[in-house]
Amino acid sequence: MTIPSPLPPGALDGVTIIDLTTAVLGPLATQHLGDMGADVIKVESPGGDLNRQIGIGPREAMGAFYVTMNRNKRSLVLNLRDPGAKEALFRLIEQADVVVHNMRSASTERLGIDYAAVAARNPRIIYASAQGYRWDGPYSNRPAYDDIIQGESGLADLGAGGNGAPRFVPTVLADKLAGLSLASAIGFALYAREKTGLGQEIQVPMLETLLSFLMVEHMWKAAFDGDKTQLGYQRLTTPNRRPLPTSDGFVCIMANSNGHWRALFDVLGCPEAMDDPRFATLSARSRNFHDLYGFIGERTGAFSSDYLIENLQSRDVPCGRVKRLADMFEDPYLTETNFFQHIEHPTLGKILTTAIPTYLSETPGSIRTPPPELGEHTADILGKLGYSADQIAKMAAA
Repeated sequence: MTIPSPLPPGALDGVTIIDLTTAVLGPLATQHLGDMGADVIKVESPGGDLNRQIGIGPREAMGAFYVTMNRNKRSLVLNLRDPGAKEALFRLIEQADVVVHNMRSASTERLGIDYAAVAARNPRIIYASAQGYRWDGPYSNRPAYDDIIQGESGLADLGAGGNGAPRFVPTVLADKLAGLSLASAIGFALYAREKTGLGQEIQVPMLETLLSFLMVEHMWKAAFDGDKTQLGYQRLTTPNRRPLPTSDGFVCIMANSNGHWRALFDVLGCPEAMDDPRFATLSARSRNFHDLYGFIGERTGAFSSDYLIENLQSRDVPCGRVKRLADMFEDPYLTETNFFQHIEHPTLGKILTTAIPTYLSETPGSIRTPPPELGEHTADILGKLGYSADQIAKMAAA
């Protein structure tokens, strides 16, 4: 796709964000903000975001992991250990609305870019950060990545395999969830500033964010200050909750209401199961998910995937075919909705990206620019701050 111009203004049109983040959590958050129209200035060290080196890519510093989470940004290289470069950052901050980072507090204090220092230069700033743990707790300066948080939150234990060994979810869930939470919190703070005129500090801890997410359904008896060993929603923890085998593949079926279950039992040729006291009501089913899902899983293999999907969908029972990730690129639905989009990169040629899934009717998100080369916009950004070519070159050499 060729990016059209002009584009309609997004919800965050006119908002300037100074992005000091690396890895996944922060860059994903700022990409969401950029998708909604914000001007995101990605400030990188001379070596660049480490994600630039991860994954297959046409050349060094433009790896796949970087490309998938850094569209709609401009890249500025500054060595923040150099006083002149740090002053340039502060001059940018004076004109900005938001500063985002995922450094630990000891690092920001050492660099002199903690909230107090930044707010002294721009009292209206939204200063947002995300780390592994709360800033006011004993782990505040411990390093953390997604694997650590999946383990410490109990998520890896929830995903234990048949041998009881904990397993990581095969996606950086803690990073991405905290990134979405961080982007949301920035939106909240910008709205509050519109009403009060006040900037503020935001901190999003990864551990608490993921744990609160998990406890929505897994608090269980502990929600009533009951037995804290009886945790977990049985429907989700039974090993019988899995994609269901068919004669030619696998399907997913999520019957919920009495009507759904009656229809499912009919399609499977066992309508009498609705009279089983274990399965007759929602309350009974919620106590017997292990037996219920085992009962269904023993019967789906007699039918083809097409048969089950056609007959269940005709009766409004939620279901779908299990697909491989590679199947998504040719999926008819995703093709119809133009989910995968090619955009032109000035040096890489065509690159593939995903559409912005969130729809706003009056202030839509848009893909305006491809992921930037390291330092691609340094001269332009610093030049507009009043720096000369010689001063910019001196900063680059620092």
